[in-house]
Amino acid sequence: MKSFVIIVVNKRQNEAVTVQKILTEWGCLIKTRLGLHEGVLDECSDVGSIILEMVGDAEKHKELVRKLNLLAGVSAKLIDLPIKR
Repeated sequence: MKSFVIIVVNKRQNEAVTVQKILTEWGCLIKTRLGLHEGVLDECSDVGSIILEMVGDAEKHKELVRKLNLLAGVSAKLIDLPIKR
């Protein structure tokens, strides 16, 4: 099973620091992190997306998602995909 957390931060200016703190606290569960947002320089978007490839305990993945979803303007979803061999 491969586990991913998809996060949309709708109010980047307000929530980015808090999201970063949470991700740092749970950093040992994060194998890969990709952050995306539209705009550059003076045209930064207030909406951003983060894709996390997770490792470790599935219950901890669920707890991370729960904590992120408590933030106003943040939506997170855990996605588990089977590995076909």
